[in-house]
Amino acid sequence: MNLIRQQGRGLGLYWQGEESSLFFKENEIRQAFKQDQKLFIVKTGQGIALAQGGRLHSSEGLELLALSPPLQAGDLGDPGFLALHGVQAPYFAGSMANGISSVEMVIALGQAGFLASYGAAGQLPKVIQEAIDAIQAALPKGPYCFNLIHSPNEPALEQEAVNLYLAKGVTCIEASAYLDLTPALVHYRLAGIYLDEAGQVQSSNRIIAKISRKEVATRFMEPAPERWVTLLQEQGKITAEQARLSQKLPMAEDITVEADSGGHTDNRPLVSLLPAILSLREEIQSQRQYPQRIRVGAGGGIGTPEAALAAFSMGAAYIVTGSINQACMESGTCAAVRQLLAQADMADVMMAPASDMFEQGVKLQVLKRGTLFPMRAGKLWEIYNSYASIEQIPATEREKLERQIFQRPLKEVWQECLTFFQERDPATIAKAQGNDKRKMALIFRWYLGLSSRWANGGIKKREMDYQIWCGPAMGAFNDWTRGTEFATPEGRKVAMVAQALLNSTLYLARLQVLRLQGVQFASSLHNIKPNSLWTSAR
Repeated sequence: MNLIRQQGRGLGLYWQGEESSLFFKENEIRQAFKQDQKLFIVKTGQGIALAQGGRLHSSEGLELLALSPPLQAGDLGDPGFLALHGVQAPYFAGSMANGISSVEMVIALGQAGFLASYGAAGQLPKVIQEAIDAIQAALPKGPYCFNLIHSPNEPALEQEAVNLYLAKGVTCIEASAYLDLTPALVHYRLAGIYLDEAGQVQSSNRIIAKISRKEVATRFMEPAPERWVTLLQEQGKITAEQARLSQKLPMAEDITVEADSGGHTDNRPLVSLLPAILSLREEIQSQRQYPQRIRVGAGGGIGTPEAALAAFSMGAAYIVTGSINQACMESGTCAAVRQLLAQADMADVMMAPASDMFEQGVKLQVLKRGTLFPMRAGKLWEIYNSYASIEQIPATEREKLERQIFQRPLKEVWQECLTFFQERDPATIAKAQGNDKRKMALIFRWYLGLSSRWANGGIKKREMDYQIWCGPAMGAFNDWTRGTEFATPEGRKVAMVAQALLNSTLYLARLQVLRLQGVQFASSLHNIKPNSLWTSAR
C-alpha cells in the first residue's frame, strides 16, 4: 500500500542522498517525523518516499515533490511569549481555583520550562503567601504565574491578593472572570511601570487576561482607565510619573481567548471567538501603535494535538490547558476526582451556578458524571429566584433542602457563614444584615463554595456533592490517551502531558506543511498517540 501520494507538480529540484535515508514503511516515516530534521518527499522507482538528510541539486537525483523544515515547540506560536516569560514553548497551564492548580503543579511545569498559574482564587491571603514562598523557593528565576480572580462580592480580598503579590515580587498574574477592570487590578499593573534604558515604557508586572467577550478584551487591550489612574495617584499607590506613563501600555500583554472551558465560561466556539479577538487586536494596535503587539492565546477545548494545532493554525500565540491538568497526579484535587475525570466523555459536562457570582446568575461548567452537584446547585438557583427569603420557602421544600443538600439545619449553615466571613471579609456580613435576599444567597453559596472543597479533599459521604470544574477537552483527552500509559491518573504527570501534547502537535504540523504542498498521507499516519518515551521537549 502506498502510504504517501502526491498531487500536483514538483518543486523543480532534486534530492541526493543515501538510499538508507529513504523511508517507505509506516514505522520509519513516523520516526522521521518525530525528529528535528528537514524532511523531503521524493519520487523513486519504488514509489513516493520520505527522505531525511542529503542535499538538494538543480538537475541530478530524485525529483523533489515537497519539503518540510525542522520544527520545534517554540515555532508553533509567538516567540515573544517565550522571551517575555522565559519558557521553552508557547504553552500555558491556566489556573483552577482553590489550589487545584497546585504548588506541585506549578513547580513541576516550571522546572520543565513551561508556564503555569497557581489557583489562588478562593483562598485566604495566608494560604496564598505560603504558596508564593514555596514556588519562589523552587523557581527563584521562574517561570510561574498566580491567579487573580474578579471578586465583585469581596473586593477587599482582591485588593489583599494584589498587595501580597506586590510585596512578594510576583511579576506575572492571570486575571480571570473579570467583567470590568478594578482599581486593584490597575494598581498591580501600574505599580510596575517604568521607562527602560532605551526610553521605552515597560511594566515589570505582567498580566495574562482570560476573556471570552470582545468588550472585556477591549478593556484589557486599552491603557488603564483614567478614573482609576487618578484615584490610585490620589491614594498614593502610584507616582505621578507612573500615572503619566500609564497611557502608553495596554493593561495586558497577553490575552487568552477562553472558549468552551471548565469553570467560568461563556461556552463560545473557539473557531468564532479567536478570529474576532485577533481582528480586535489589530484594530486597537493600529490606533495605539504599541511598541509590542499584544499576543492573543487560545484556551478551552484543548485536550488533543488536533485541537492544539487548530488553535495555532488560526493564529494563537500560545495555547492554554486546564481541565486535563486537573486529571494529573500533581493537581490539588483528590484521587477519586482524578478517577472520575479519567472516565469522562465529552458530553459528561453541564453548566451550574457559580458561588462567587451567584447573585448575578453567572454559571460555570462542571462534570455531571458521578455527582449530583449540578442538579442540586440548579435547584438552589431556582429557589433563590422564586422566594425573597429563607422564611418564605415552603416548609416541605426547606426540609428537603436541609436533608438532601445541606445535610444540616439552615440556621446552622447561617452561623457558619457568619464565622467564615468574619475572618474572610466582614463587609459581606454587614451587607447581609437586614437584607433577607442577600442572607439567602450567602446560605446557598455555603453549599456552592464548600462543594468544590469537598471534591478537592475527597470528603467522604459528600461524594454526590462534588463540584468538579471540567470542560469537554477532558473527554477528548481521554479518547486520545485511551489504550496508552496516559489513560489512568497514575500515568498522568503534568509536564509529561504537556510535552506529549506539544510533540504530537509538532508531528501533525509537519504533516500539515506537506499536505499544503499536495502530499497526501495514509489515514493511519495521522493517528498519533501519546507515549512517555517521546515526551522530551523539542
